[in-house]
Amino acid sequence: MRQILHVDMDAFFASVEQLDDPSLRGRPVLVGGASRRGVVAAASYEARASGARSAMPMVEALRRCPQAIVVPVRHARYAEVSAQVFAIFRRFTPLVEGLSLDEAFLDVTASRALFGDGEAIAAQIKRAIRDETGLTASAGVASCKFAAKIASDLRKPDGLVVVPGDVAAFLAPLPLERMWGVGPRAADRLHAAGLATIGDLARCPAPRLHELLGPAWGEHVRLLAAGVDERAVVPGRAAESIGAEETVEEDLRGREPIERWLLDLSGRVARRLLKAGLSCRAVVVKLKYSDFTLRTRQARLSEPVSDTDSIYICAKGLLSRFDLSRPVRLVGVAAGDLTSQTAGPTLSLFPVASERRRRLEGVVAEVAERFGGKGLTRAALLERTEQTKQTKQTEQPPSGQRGAAPGGRGTAREKKI
Repeated sequence: MRQILHVDMDAFFASVEQLDDPSLRGRPVLVGGASRRGVVAAASYEARASGARSAMPMVEALRRCPQAIVVPVRHARYAEVSAQVFAIFRRFTPLVEGLSLDEAFLDVTASRALFGDGEAIAAQIKRAIRDETGLTASAGVASCKFAAKIASDLRKPDGLVVVPGDVAAFLAPLPLERMWGVGPRAADRLHAAGLATIGDLARCPAPRLHELLGPAWGEHVRLLAAGVDERAVVPGRAAESIGAEETVEEDLRGREPIERWLLDLSGRVARRLLKAGLSCRAVVVKLKYSDFTLRTRQARLSEPVSDTDSIYICAKGLLSRFDLSRPVRLVGVAAGDLTSQTAGPTLSLFPVASERRRRLEGVVAEVAERFGGKGLTRAALLERTEQTKQTKQTEQPPSGQRGAAPGGRGTAREKKI
């Protein structure tokens, strides 16, 4: 029988902040943008006790937990700790499928002769994470991915749950909200049909479940609820994209302010590409309008790039394919079709200019790293910063703010590598 682990770091971003700043330990911490439109990227367990949680608007989280301390997102630091954690995973098995910076599936079926059964391996991994990073993780052990993921969440923080051989019986009493992919709307629909537990989903006649959730998704849910999940752990999945996006404090109107945000975000994406040793052949721009309508546009490049100017020029060109008469609340830039910078030389019409841009990007990244994300700023972005300062003079920041991102911006969110 297969043995699959799902290992999930406990309140990862918030726990890293508490690890690095001892004054935050034991106190409610919210990671994210402190502006009116900021979103919680992570909440410590102390903050969760008051009802704050990740993905919640920061204003609502602070209303529920007014004593919380707000700290800005530090993606580079989280990626550094994540690399340590994943290196620990790979000591026990090469079959590691990362879902995000802080969680992964591990197939340890072939590792038992060396390290013991799944429970023993999970315990060793948890101990190594604690000893080497100072953080805690929770783990689930099961014969399939679905059950292992659910198990890892049952005794957080610092939990370890082993699913017995009868997976269906283990799942049956759990509320259907724990079903992978069943959101609030689907849950309401299922409850209205008289279904309350995962066992109810497993026993529901297939035609009825197909009617409630659609044929494809309904059948998938029915099989998972019955403990049937043959999906393999897929190791070493490469990044599909690297990106950054921002929910702005005041709606953007017209091309010029959106272009300034595209420049800022293109710089962030370029620095992350450089750090990962990657280039991209595609650029994606995302705009979310004030009515929450989301639109994306993509363009392919003639050669791989990894510098701010090349990404920005492409992103700016994509704006002509959007309706810019509507107010915009979120701007995003992503680099796609990634390739290693060491994959070999590429033909370029302007090789000297390309190399100069790459060297400049390296200098900017080095300065930003040395000064904690601050350093060289493009002149085009100084005007936006000054305008934001003037706006902020008429507003009071949320209580509990500590070290908010400059300019009162919302939370930047990345595609996971």
